[in-house]
Amino acid sequence: MTSIDTIRLILRKFEETDAEPAYRNWAGRPEVQLNYGEPVYKTVKKTSELIRTYIRAYDKKYSYRWAVIERASGECIGQIAYFLVDPGNEFAEIEYCIGTDYQGKGYATEACKAVIAYGFEKIGLHKVQICVRPSNMPSLKVIEKCGFRSEGTLRDYFRMADGHFEDRMYYSILRDEYAGGEGQ
Repeated sequence: MTSIDTIRLILRKFEETDAEPAYRNWAGRPEVQLNYGEPVYKTVKKTSELIRTYIRAYDKKYSYRWAVIERASGECIGQIAYFLVDPGNEFAEIEYCIGTDYQGKGYATEACKAVIAYGFEKIGLHKVQICVRPSNMPSLKVIEKCGFRSEGTLRDYFRMADGHFEDRMYYSILRDEYAGGEGQ
């Protein structure tokens, strides 16, 4: 796994020093983590344990998780990963989160487009997929801007903390649909 540079971001391996900004910007923020579908980390120490888990995973084959670093500030503002990689079938699924203070600025789209390009150009994927809940409108906008196509919906897939259920909507891009990173 290599670093990826975009116009405003550096996507790189996590470092232990990322724990404090990760906690402050996203891992400790309920509005980010609950929308992302992950637990809210209560302390920098707990976030540090998460970061160490990410770092240890780099020793495994098919481990692709990047810290999203805002180039101008050097701040860790989120993370993006191919969390599900199937080398036999040449597909992987993207997940990401961006801190609240950095949302609505195109960072998620910029990072996602870069990781899609990495998947097709460096890993040799045939298909990149992503899923989202219908209530996550910001992510739906990112998915649309990145050129994903709808594949279908698994109804009432997620049971939310308040007990209601939400669908899981799947989207993908195939290698022959990929436009070679246009717009990055």
